[in-house]
Amino acid sequence: MKTGKEPAALPLAQSMALQEQIQWVVRLSVPAILAEISSIAMQYIDAAMVGSLGGNASAAVGLVTSTTWLFNGLCVSAATGFSVQVAQLIGADKDAQARSVLRQAILGTLCFGLVAALAGIGISFALPRWLGGEPGIRPAASQYFLIYACALPASQLRRMAGNMLQCSGDMRTPSALNVLMCLLDILFNSLLIFPARHISLFGGSVSLPGAGMGVAGAALGTALSELAVAALMLYALCLRSPKLRLKRGGSWRVQKGIQLTALRLALPMALERVVLSGAQILSTRIIAPLGTISVAANSLAVTAESLCYMPGYGIGSASTTLVGQSIGAGRTDLARRFAYLSTALGVAVMACSGALMFLLAPLMFSILTPDTAIQALGVRVLQIEAFAEPLYAVSIVVTGALRGAGDTLAPSILNLISMWGVRITAAFLLAPRFGLVGVWLAMCGELCIRGILFLIRLLRGKWLTLPSLAKNGSEPQ
Repeated sequence: MKTGKEPAALPLAQSMALQEQIQWVVRLSVPAILAEISSIAMQYIDAAMVGSLGGNASAAVGLVTSTTWLFNGLCVSAATGFSVQVAQLIGADKDAQARSVLRQAILGTLCFGLVAALAGIGISFALPRWLGGEPGIRPAASQYFLIYACALPASQLRRMAGNMLQCSGDMRTPSALNVLMCLLDILFNSLLIFPARHISLFGGSVSLPGAGMGVAGAALGTALSELAVAALMLYALCLRSPKLRLKRGGSWRVQKGIQLTALRLALPMALERVVLSGAQILSTRIIAPLGTISVAANSLAVTAESLCYMPGYGIGSASTTLVGQSIGAGRTDLARRFAYLSTALGVAVMACSGALMFLLAPLMFSILTPDTAIQALGVRVLQIEAFAEPLYAVSIVVTGALRGAGDTLAPSILNLISMWGVRITAAFLLAPRFGLVGVWLAMCGELCIRGILFLIRLLRGKWLTLPSLAKNGSEPQ
């Protein structure tokens, strides 16, 4: 059974002209960018719907946002440990071994998702107090995080399946399903956040049902969207993927080699996420004493900025696929060229989106919240951040390229140095004097330094000397 038109395979066994290489970068990047934009659109929807409930509701969600980033990052790390192996095995034309890795990925990521859910549930009630949230927003923040944690197994499987499809060269399916998740989120949120109500439509009145759950409804709407799309993503991967659909007779016995390789790749990323999210949580602690307006403005500004940088993550995903398959095929020349072209595309796209963000910041905040004080502060910090976007693109896309080559340690070290050595130190010094503006000035400077560090790593080329994971691929089972 096939999904219609199969994604064309990279012609790795033949020479490729520069124009053809550019076409492949764009071809894989566009669907991934659309997928990331749909994901951010979902965050905008959540933020706008919750923001309509008032500043306290936005602050409640914003308080736990940095912690949700930590858990999301750990889920991404677990998925990437397996998907990079698949990319290189497919590049080496070892599809049977790639399917063995997929079976191990399902087992490994499901177990990790369950453990993460239990951990999240365990800390959900104390978390808002640990983060220094004001008493008035703690109950809603706890409810939001509890529901989020319960959905982590579904979120983990969705990410794993999406990564696997992307690394096999199929960017369209995960992109389409992520758009569907955005639409489902709108539907579920409208039913769960607000109470039953009447709206005027074409001169008449229409009754809409509603559960009136407020902030908790936003979390539950997102959780239901994750669950539905996770099921569809697994169906597309395991039953319909031309490269990875599972066949009868394959072994589900735990394979130590694959799991250890995944752990070796994922552990530096996981530690990086812990370090980065720990820094973000500390930033939340720095921001929390500045008051509810600053907490809400910070949360909404982060959401608004994500529309600008998520295209970079889409290009980074394409770079992982292109570099990974090239390395697996022994084409280090192509791997280097794809990494350079992807980085150039990322810089161009995010420079344009940064300029648009600077100009449209007032409009963005007028959509996200009706509170004029939050709008004014949010616009100021968002316009500061616009200047960092080109170099931020370098760090995002180069990270994707390095991961495709199996280099997960160096990006982790560079992010650790940049985040803790620059951002947190500067934010700690600037926040007491300049408030939230000082925190975002520190962020802007740090992202520029981070981009320079990653550019140096890319140009030095040591990542191309790492051994291919496909050379020691497991036997098909």
